[in-house]
Amino acid sequence: MADMKTRLLPPRPPGQEPHRRVPMPVRPLFQGMDLLNLKKRGQGIRSWIKIDKDGVSQVMEVDKLTIMRRCGLPARDLRLLDPLFVYPSTILGREKAIVMNLEQIRCIITADEVLLLNSLDRYVLQYVAELQRRLAAKNGYPEQNINKKPTLDISTEILPTERRESNLTAFIEGSHRQTESYGSRESHADYMPFEFLAMEVALEAACTFLDTQATELEVEAYPVLDELTSKISTLNLERVRRLKSRLVALTRRVQKVRDEIEQLMDDDGDMAEMYLTEKQERMDNSFYRDQATAVFSGMGIGGSMSAPVSPVCSPPESRKLEKNLSMAATSRHSSSRVSEDESDIQELEMLLEAYFVVIDAILNKLTSLKEYIDDTEDFINIQLGFADTQKSS
Repeated sequence: MADMKTRLLPPRPPGQEPHRRVPMPVRPLFQGMDLLNLKKRGQGIRSWIKIDKDGVSQVMEVDKLTIMRRCGLPARDLRLLDPLFVYPSTILGREKAIVMNLEQIRCIITADEVLLLNSLDRYVLQYVAELQRRLAAKNGYPEQNINKKPTLDISTEILPTERRESNLTAFIEGSHRQTESYGSRESHADYMPFEFLAMEVALEAACTFLDTQATELEVEAYPVLDELTSKISTLNLERVRRLKSRLVALTRRVQKVRDEIEQLMDDDGDMAEMYLTEKQERMDNSFYRDQATAVFSGMGIGGSMSAPVSPVCSPPESRKLEKNLSMAATSRHSSSRVSEDESDIQELEMLLEAYFVVIDAILNKLTSLKEYIDDTEDFINIQLGFADTQKSS
């Protein structure tokens, strides 16, 4: 069989070397590709603007997983803020954050900071400037010194027993006074939690953006409609058709914002979830109370926190600490009961009602414009029908 295969092959010319495969040059893997940007896209790293309670802004690049851990949000909530996709307006209240997607404003609001998707849009920049201005007025320092405030370096220090005991006493007394004054502070007209202030600026920016677009469309539409009634032409009909398409799209967006605000006002549970500062204060009080309990146990102060302490066995300072700690715990539980009442959500409800009126006025403006377009179309149809009747007669 091998001899037959050799005879079938053509004879090799004399002096010619046997054919050898030339090795191809090995191309390095991912040559010419930007690995850094590829890694950033794969991890979902985006640029965010962080604004804290003092109004200090900072631009940072954070991946999606870090944002999820930082704000306690699921991945589906972050997709609502993705600028690569177009999602309708949404306001979501979560355990530790408020997710807002209102037109150009896409942000995450917590009890301590606002994370805003970085953009060069002027409404985004106006949101940052307006929030800083209001925080400056609330905190009582000049607006021009917002980004020049020094940062505090909080270091952990191991205190002696006496200093630790006195600090715990001061904290318990301060937390008790803070809990007692929380109701009166909420009733004060000038007080507004940080998350509500950031939400108000976002609602105001969205309403301003939609009202500007509605006004521009209104100014552009009425002359075109008047011109169409005086002269029916293909060009004028095409201009009216485009205006009507823009009007329908804008009305749908305004209606979505209105529905989100109305749905939020109808659900007391969702509004109660948005009191992030109050929930954080309760969690902090619970945490420090557990720490104080552990410290008392380490100092050898026995007994239950709710059980009476013998005045003979316990020193006066220990009895004072026990009493203050019990008062702080009682106040914490009473504040949690108050937060469940319907009267506790009036502040947020009034805020939402104010912007519901604004967005409803914008929707009425667009509805009036649509009715004017419909009346113009009816008038044009009557004119065309009358013209056809005269031609046929």
